[in-house]
Amino acid sequence: MEQTWRWFGPDDPITLPQVRQTGATGIVTALHHIPYGVVWSTDEIIKRIGLIEGDSSLRLRWSVVESLPVSEAIKLGEGNLTELFDNYRQSLRNLAACGVTTVCYNFMAVLDWTRTELAHRLPGGATALRFDMDRFAAFDCYILQRPGAEAEFSADVLDRAKAWVAQASESDKDRLLATIMAGLPGAYDRYDVPGLRRMLEKYRGIGHAELRANYARFLREVVPTAEECGVSLCVHPDDPPRDLFGLPRVVSSADDLQFIVDAASSKANGITFCTGALGAGGQNNVPAMAERFAPHIRFVHLRNVTKMLDGSFMEAEHLRGDVDMVKVVTTLLKEQARRKAEGEPDWRIPFRPDHGHELADDIGRGTHPGYPLVGRLKGLAEIRGVMTAVAAINRLPV
Repeated sequence: MEQTWRWFGPDDPITLPQVRQTGATGIVTALHHIPYGVVWSTDEIIKRIGLIEGDSSLRLRWSVVESLPVSEAIKLGEGNLTELFDNYRQSLRNLAACGVTTVCYNFMAVLDWTRTELAHRLPGGATALRFDMDRFAAFDCYILQRPGAEAEFSADVLDRAKAWVAQASESDKDRLLATIMAGLPGAYDRYDVPGLRRMLEKYRGIGHAELRANYARFLREVVPTAEECGVSLCVHPDDPPRDLFGLPRVVSSADDLQFIVDAASSKANGITFCTGALGAGGQNNVPAMAERFAPHIRFVHLRNVTKMLDGSFMEAEHLRGDVDMVKVVTTLLKEQARRKAEGEPDWRIPFRPDHGHELADDIGRGTHPGYPLVGRLKGLAEIRGVMTAVAAINRLPV
């Protein structure tokens, strides 16, 4: 499989020569400086390609876009969306014209990935991303004060949430808000508490059925263009895969993924298979989902999580945690071999080591939360070893 690395552009503290040292050859990046809904021009795309491929000795290429964001108005289904759909289609055409044909995106309302702690201390001094249900409930029920929120949490979680709020300082509460807002690097919208309340109010009356309908409309609008210009659109699962703040999540389960692939039957309508996002949901059997949806997987995030009974989870080492990474990798390599045997020109599946613990020199480097150098390098090396072994045992192309 193609080994890739998420890079946040020229302001990323991790340099392209350092990326090359990891063994990755594909770059996963986006034009984060362009506001949502605005066309990605060929000039801007070519400029980014020049940064990535300018030093030929590095042998890097822009392999995957992550992400080409979907405007909130499209998710809401509000107003005249013609211009937003036109702009999204034109960005796809421009990317394809420049040779970038794998495009990751998500359909999470208001928030992208959500955690309550960005640097949970581990034995030895490493840190990890963590989602604590009681801390989340504390914010939802007693800081945000969302009407009806308490009914969505167990009594035990609420007791611990109340205890945390009672002893939390204002700076603790501000830090929790900032952590919840951290989301996708490059996101333009960061909310204070009143702003988040106003945004949630816009979704009043939009449940799972309504958000699914808006998503299906998006797919009908853009998938034909993606198919026409040879782009693989790959939706990223919800992270975590559960409703948040009363907002519906519609890319969280096997049923959701089936709805998506059925909504627009096309090779261009694919999946970013994220083992960590899906693995955080107690309802999800991740290896079984990999096998079921293998023909639709066009991009892969490999990371692991350890779940708690109350819905909390922590990001684990890549080969530890609740997801059987060996089973998932075996399925992906077999799917890749099938594509190669059937003569598909784009048979190789790009993957990246997703997230990672902050280890050693990572600490204090100032990288994006979840995206340290050493921690991801460790994960990539471990996954590379698994792939090499699985491929050798099963006589599969790596």
